[in-house]
Amino acid sequence: MKFINHCLPLLSLMILGSCNVKKTELSSSLKNSYKNDFYIGTALSADQIEEKDAKVDSLICRQFNAITAENSMKSMFVHPQKDKYDFALTDKFVAFGEKNKMFIHGHTLIWHSQLAPWMEKIKDSTEMKAVMKDHITTIVSKYKGRINSWDVVNEALNDDGTLRKSVFLNTLGESYLADAFKLAAKADPKVDLYYNDYNLEDPAKREGAINLIKKIKAAGGKVDGIGSQGHWNLNSPSLEEIEKSILAYSALGVKVAFTELDITVLPNPWDLKGADVNQKFEGNPKMNPYPETLPDSIQDKLAQRYADIFKLFLKHKDKISRVTFWGVHDGQSWLNDWPIKGRTNYPLLFDTKLQPKKAYNSVMQLKEVKE
Repeated sequence: MKFINHCLPLLSLMILGSCNVKKTELSSSLKNSYKNDFYIGTALSADQIEEKDAKVDSLICRQFNAITAENSMKSMFVHPQKDKYDFALTDKFVAFGEKNKMFIHGHTLIWHSQLAPWMEKIKDSTEMKAVMKDHITTIVSKYKGRINSWDVVNEALNDDGTLRKSVFLNTLGESYLADAFKLAAKADPKVDLYYNDYNLEDPAKREGAINLIKKIKAAGGKVDGIGSQGHWNLNSPSLEEIEKSILAYSALGVKVAFTELDITVLPNPWDLKGADVNQKFEGNPKMNPYPETLPDSIQDKLAQRYADIFKLFLKHKDKISRVTFWGVHDGQSWLNDWPIKGRTNYPLLFDTKLQPKKAYNSVMQLKEVKE
């Protein structure tokens, strides 16, 4: 399957976007280097959506051609009360993407975390079904034809591949999964619909995700892709398991996206993996070994890790629709506060001063772009 061909008309427009970027800058950008392979995206914070820093805005426009809202589309922000939606920031997010001719990804419709507090209290199945229908239909319909893809359901699986005990599962049973995809497809039949999760390279969770997608499809749900978050570290998951996952998910007839890519360089307490934001840990100096700067030896390891990962992505570019980094630069990364608050992490391609790192160069060197 070669999905990127469907994207090329849009990609060809990105060179003509509204960003004030010189042609010479575009020729050496991530988005231009990979324009024939897959989208290169980033997650935008509220300040970035509101374009509060011109230097950051310029970097976003120069390097990326796809955007995801880091937080503003999650239910606690966009649907804070049962009878109230707040689209102020999401409207600006979509407008930013349209202005700059970017691929716009919606994140996320159904998720147990960062859930509107009033939703957490629902016990009745009839009420929850009505709320889910209103929530999905209202949001997807509002941006019909303007948002290119949605994370319909986020993190519905435990690491062993079983279904997570969320308020949605507790009130509605596993039928909520197929129902969510059906509702989203009805609200916008043309938008791509994704299931998104972390640790999808682990064999047990991979098997659970495969079964989940098969069940949703068998129940009449429309699933266009699987989003693997890609919250990884310097040593794991192995390239072999990542590749197995790409092949296994593609075999389901869906697109594969890497949706929240970052590589932590810090010690992981208790060998924690993934991105369960409910897990917190008390810090100690051993858990924050690089408070001021990252040693060259670790910079080199990070650069090699990114190069190895992107080599694999390029090998399977016919199956991959999008690679999105979870943040623009190191200073923005959620990994500075998770799972231990106050640490200094270095997981992205640009440092806190917005300068490209060795990791950026290693990713760029995989592509020889000649204008």
